[in-house]
Amino acid sequence: MTTILGIDAAWTATQPSGVAVVSSTACNWRLIFAGSSYRHLLAQAEEDLISTSRPSGSVAEAAALLAAAGKIAGAPVDLVAVDMPLSLQPITARRVSDNLVSAAYGARHCSTHTPSAIRPGKISDDLRGGFGHCGYGLLTKEVGVPGLLEVYPHPALVELMRAEKRLPYKQGKTRNYWPTENPADRRNKLFETWRAIVACLDQEIPGASNVLRLPPLAAPSWQLKAFEDMLDAVICAWVGICVFEGTAVPFGDETSAIWIPRSELLASQRGRP
Repeated sequence: MTTILGIDAAWTATQPSGVAVVSSTACNWRLIFAGSSYRHLLAQAEEDLISTSRPSGSVAEAAALLAAAGKIAGAPVDLVAVDMPLSLQPITARRVSDNLVSAAYGARHCSTHTPSAIRPGKISDDLRGGFGHCGYGLLTKEVGVPGLLEVYPHPALVELMRAEKRLPYKQGKTRNYWPTENPADRRNKLFETWRAIVACLDQEIPGASNVLRLPPLAAPSWQLKAFEDMLDAVICAWVGICVFEGTAVPFGDETSAIWIPRSELLASQRGRP
């Protein structure tokens, strides 16, 4: 059995981080958990309870997260795929990996955010160090297990859906996406985008749609953000699958790399035109 932990890591300790666990037997992948915070993952492992409470922020405790994910999956975690700048050297400015991704995907509106010594700063250092202490070294060139990966959902989605540009799926940016629409129509368009993403993920991880259930259309904003974080975590886990299967490539150097699936490799593996 292969197990992958996906984390949509917040850049501050006050914001929650989405978490997802996927596993496979004989390359038959399934999504076995998706939650909107580290505490939701721990609660599922400890109490076998899917939490519906409002997620809260906390720092990543690598050993606890690995133990919880392994308990849920019934097997140790092989890869951890994280949406956060990670490096073997202190991050003080844009890295080679940031510049390479922005050069490759900037025209499709998928440039990276600029990291600094403050954000994510210590949170990134502690996360990498914590997983490293557990034996999960940062993978920048070659794939090995156990290992830690940096991933980036925006270009991953562009490749998954063969989209011309970055998908409009962030709930806090609907006014920017559709400035002439009224709030109700903006929310409808957001939900349409979410449904399309979930449908594509369901093709890659059969049954994912059973776990990624959209919130009610009239849900408060925090529930929409919680679903978005959970969705991003599943995308991270899917990129981890792609890395494991050889359909993702690293953009970076020996100190940091952002792993991104490539649509031509995905199509070749699945026998699609």
